[in-house]
Amino acid sequence: MERLAKSDPGNAGSQRDLQVSYNKVGDALVAQGNLSEALQSYGDGLAIMERLAKSDPGNARWQRELSVSNERIGSVLVAQGNLPEALPSYRDGLAIRERLAKSDTGNAGWQRDLSLSYDEVGDVLVAQGNLPEALQSHRDGLAIRKRLAKSDPDNAGWQRDLSVSYERIGSVLVAQGNLPEALQSYREGLAIRERLAKSDPENGGWQRDLAVVHSKVGVALQKMGQTASAREEFVAGRTIMATLVEQNPGWAEWKKDLAWFDNQLAILGR
Repeated sequence: MERLAKSDPGNAGSQRDLQVSYNKVGDALVAQGNLSEALQSYGDGLAIMERLAKSDPGNARWQRELSVSNERIGSVLVAQGNLPEALPSYRDGLAIRERLAKSDTGNAGWQRDLSLSYDEVGDVLVAQGNLPEALQSHRDGLAIRKRLAKSDPDNAGWQRDLSVSYERIGSVLVAQGNLPEALQSYREGLAIRERLAKSDPENGGWQRDLAVVHSKVGVALQKMGQTASAREEFVAGRTIMATLVEQNPGWAEWKKDLAWFDNQLAILGR
């Protein structure tokens, strides 16, 4: 494929096929834990997309794929602990997605892409200790997700995305010491996850999501000195995780979650 692309550099289709191959190789290398070579492969794909996007600036497909390339590179850099380089990569993707979302406000997919970029930038800023800018980035994502959820209330994916935004904002507010607002944000997310979990009791992922937000609410209440209320949240989360572990005894991650709740209750003296 490389020979074909090099033999006809003006063939956008061949160039794009090569870029897709680089991404697939990169994905496989990430799965193997070979981050350095994955970064190189993604970088090769990025270079192709930059040329394609520059050759046809009005091609929204090329622009979106360029944002995805930046996103992939940012994710590998985060995994390597290289936050200073990850942030510009994510922001490059964010800038593209802002233009796409602005060009077609009715395109829900592009709006969601933009909300994801805000989350990625916000997460890196949190890791760097820049909490004010992280909070703003997550709030920008929240605003988009509110609109998406309102436009299609029955879309479970939009609802879950919205709950994730509330959770992230709550966590930043906790880190800032603003516990009352953090608790309010967590509870907004809790209400959504309760509805999702109730709508599909067999969905283990949604049940765990609900347990996680119970843990967040419980920790916030504990920090505020509201021990009895914190215990109620931990008991609620533990009950969910105990059921999931009973149904899936081989799931190690869920066992860790259950152990976490047991530990929190032990600290509070049950």
